Amino acid sequence: MLRIFKIILLSIWNFWFYILAFVGIILTFPLLVLFSSSEKFYPQFYWVAKNIWSNIILFGMGFWPVVENRKKLEKGKSYMVVSNHKSMIDIMLMVFCCKHPIVFVGKKELDKIPVFGYFYSRVCILVDRDDSKSRKDVYDKSIKRLERGVSICIFPEGGVPEPGIVLREFKNGAFNLAIQFQIPIVPLSFYDCERRFPYFFAYNYFVGGPGKLRARFHDFIETKGLKENDRDMLKNKVYKLLKEDLAKTYQS
Repeated sequence: MLRIFKIILLSIWNFWFYILAFVGIILTFPLLVLFSSSEKFYPQFYWVAKNIWSNIILFGMGFWPVVENRKKLEKGKSYMVVSNHKSMIDIMLMVFCCKHPIVFVGKKELDKIPVFGYFYSRVCILVDRDDSKSRKDVYDKSIKRLERGVSICIFPEGGVPEPGIVLREFKNGAFNLAIQFQIPIVPLSFYDCERRFPYFFAYNYFVGGPGKLRARFHDFIETKGLKENDRDMLKNKVYKLLKEDLAKTYQS
C-alpha cells in the first residue's frame, strides 16, 4: 500500500514538471517569440530562459542548485561546455550554472515536442547524427554563434545512458569543434540530477524527490595548438576526469 501511494505521489510530481515547463513558456511567450526571431537577440533570449523559465522549473520542483566554480567563464569569451547527462533537469541546471549565453547542440528529434520544440529549433543547433550534411551544418552554425562570443554546450555521451552507467563513452563532436575553433573545454559534473529526477522515470520502483542539485565546474582544458589527430587524446582526458569524479558520488 505504501509503495502504491509513493508511486502515485511521484507520478503527480513528475507530471508537475511538465506543467511548470509549460507555464514558464506561457508566462514568457511574447519575450521568447521576440528574442527568438533573430540570432542577434539570443543573449536576451538566454536571459529569459536562465532567469525566468529555468528558475520556475528548478525552484517550482523543490530543487536548489549549489554550484562550485573552480574557474569562472569570462564574458565575451567562447567555450565548449560538456557534462554528463542523466536527467531532463540537466538542461535547466546547465542554464542556471552558466551566467553568460551558451547555445546547445542537440538532437533534432526534440523539435517535435509541442511549443518547446518550436523555440528549441529556432535557438539551438540541431543535429541529425545519421545525416552527414546535418553534421556539417553544425560546424557552419557554430561559427556564427562563436563569432558573437557565445559558448557551445554539448552532452558528449550522445544521449541519456541507462541506469547504473556512470558515464557512457563520448562521441567526437564536441572535441572536433573545440579543436577546430581552438576554444577551451569546460568539464562540468552534475551529481544529483539522476537521483532527484531520473530520465528513466519508472526505474527502481520510482525514485526521485526535491532537494539539492550539486554541480561543479572543473579546471578548463585548453585546446590551443591542438590538431585534429589530438582529438582522441583530448576526448579521453575529459572523459577520465568526469568519470572518476562522478564515480565518487556513485560510491558514496
